[in-house]
Amino acid sequence: MTPIYLDHNATTPMDPRVLEAMRPHFLAGGNAESRHAFGRSARRAWESAKESVARILGADPSEVIFTSGGTESNNLAVFGLAGAEHSPGHVVSSPIEHPAIVEPIARLEAAGFAVDRVEVDAEGVADAEKMAASFRDETRFAALMLANNETGAIQPVAELARLAADRGIPVHTDAVQAVGRIPVDFHRLGVTTLAASAHKFHGPVGVGVLLVKSGVRLGSRLFGGGQQQGRRPGTIAVALAVGFATALEVWQQEAEARIERWQTLRDRLETGLMTALGPDRVIRNGPADDARRLPQTVNLGFPGLDGDGLLMQLDLSGVAASLGSACASGSTRPSPTLMAMRIPDDRLRSSVRFSLGAPTTAVEIDDAIRRILGVVRGPST
Repeated sequence: MTPIYLDHNATTPMDPRVLEAMRPHFLAGGNAESRHAFGRSARRAWESAKESVARILGADPSEVIFTSGGTESNNLAVFGLAGAEHSPGHVVSSPIEHPAIVEPIARLEAAGFAVDRVEVDAEGVADAEKMAASFRDETRFAALMLANNETGAIQPVAELARLAADRGIPVHTDAVQAVGRIPVDFHRLGVTTLAASAHKFHGPVGVGVLLVKSGVRLGSRLFGGGQQQGRRPGTIAVALAVGFATALEVWQQEAEARIERWQTLRDRLETGLMTALGPDRVIRNGPADDARRLPQTVNLGFPGLDGDGLLMQLDLSGVAASLGSACASGSTRPSPTLMAMRIPDDRLRSSVRFSLGAPTTAVEIDDAIRRILGVVRGPST
């Protein structure tokens, strides 16, 4: 039985083209801060990667900071914008954020910050005006993800940024699930900071970026060198930066075709299951409007079934899926995102996320439908 990988929102396999672009930099010496020829070569590769990332994501090269991934990027933004070394302030966020945002904000709250987590609607979409209505004079920043990792719901980040700008309030967006799935333009969004991670779009694990708007002072949590404007000191991982940039370049070259194919395969998966099972046995979680969700994310509830048991049986059937965020997969607590959407309990505990990647094929989707139906229906009598 050939395994079918439908958990690309957790992580994606690396594109061989990315590995080939990285290989010379793994094998060569040279610190990008060194002044000899080896160092200059490393520096050129790093600068080129930074310029490529900036061009594709609608930023200036000076606004790009390479990090170890989305978690570090989000932490740098949250604590940097909070100015936590000063007196406590106020933060506005949503209840559907990834743990990489939820937990740093919880740390601020424990340190005396006030936090407003403004409710989302039944489709899991935040209301920018409601979030803006929570702003105070002491609000340090607002945080809203660009696309939800569980339902794929695209959030009104640009609207929130516009409303926040009127009050001079910075906005951070966790775009980890959006970059490499939909077009993302930092300057057009109008946000102050933006986080992304390469392993979500067929790049290497261990590298991300934090985009920081020019002129913004961002406190550092790391000390020990002046690299990357002192915001993220440490020896620059040139090979990983090249890997991030290459994966993003491949995405840009293939974006239109990928999005169209993902939408077709996503709809094929949903329609196949819904037609076979009927509306009482499978329900989609998330926006009804396809334009308001990621093209390759499907979240389905199977009322009456246990999500953990369902996931185990899918795994035994060779289908890799998930119950939600891989960063919280060890928890038995129901999904905070689905809870925030006020999903009924029987659906809440039976919902599974299927997410597609660049290698996903129609043959795999058809086979996955057959296997999922076999698991949901159980043994034939």
